[in-house]
Amino acid sequence: MLCSNIMHNAPDLSTHLFFFVLFFLQTSTMLLLKTRQLKSKLTASSSSIFFYTAVLLLLTHCCGGQFQVVGPLQPVMVTIGEDVILPCHLRPAGDAVGMTFEWARPDLNPRFVHVWHEREDLHVNQHLSYKGRTSVSIDKLKQGDISLKLSRVKLSDKGTYRCYFPDLDKDSTVQLVVATAASPTISLAGIDRTSSGVVLQCESTGWYPEPEVLWLDGEGNLLSAGPTETVRGPDDLYTVSSRVTVEKRHSNSFTCRVQQNSTNQTREAHIHVPAVVVSLLHSHSAADSIEVIRTSDCLCRSSREEVSLTVQPEHLRFWIPACRLTL
Repeated sequence: MLCSNIMHNAPDLSTHLFFFVLFFLQTSTMLLLKTRQLKSKLTASSSSIFFYTAVLLLLTHCCGGQFQVVGPLQPVMVTIGEDVILPCHLRPAGDAVGMTFEWARPDLNPRFVHVWHEREDLHVNQHLSYKGRTSVSIDKLKQGDISLKLSRVKLSDKGTYRCYFPDLDKDSTVQLVVATAASPTISLAGIDRTSSGVVLQCESTGWYPEPEVLWLDGEGNLLSAGPTETVRGPDDLYTVSSRVTVEKRHSNSFTCRVQQNSTNQTREAHIHVPAVVVSLLHSHSAADSIEVIRTSDCLCRSSREEVSLTVQPEHLRFWIPACRLTL
């Protein structure tokens, strides 16, 4: 029964062979016990230790070669602050409650993230940064599912995790990617001479999966923007940027919204560009260098900070500090 739970998909011939060897081993042990009792009065407890050790070795030899520890083929993505499951299971499925296994990160010291030993969690050598944040399900362990639940994910949790069975010397790895989803930044990018409009640019980093970018006016109406530029970094996280041209007919307040519907994430930034700024940018009679300093020239709705805008019409060079708002 010990091995059949693990090898329920194994051929009948292998099962019969296993029980035959087990019966032979038990019979041989009993004969050996009687022989040694006559010679050296071997105790029954010593015989039991010998027998169960032999059975354990037989189980390892019989089942270990067919055991597989299976993890995901793709990296696991999560956002900071959320909970995540690191998948790992036995194949064929079997009861893993009585086994010993460990979740570890080779780059840490100590490396242990979570250890299961003698039917309970072992916290002695667990890395301090994971205290109180890891768990496994006993119900799932009975089905061979040894996936690890990691709660309240931190940026430092990103990395490679190893799911390892020391008794079988078999393992699997899981790559965890932590998305930061930074709030977007809005900046003044230039002037569109064709439409006589002002070009605003919005950029946001640290997204997964790839998000979409929307522009809205002060009344919440969608604005027609250019195609979103997307760059996927070596950490598999996305950086997105988008530009929109706003004209005098639009309101003076604009919102850049970056959202990922499948993960229910949304980040927004707001900017206020008054009509006087647009007029100055298009004025050919303005002085060679005009500096406008007002609390209303470019305002982040969250902080109402005073900013400055410098315009040089002959070169069409200007600058507005980026405005950012986290929601």
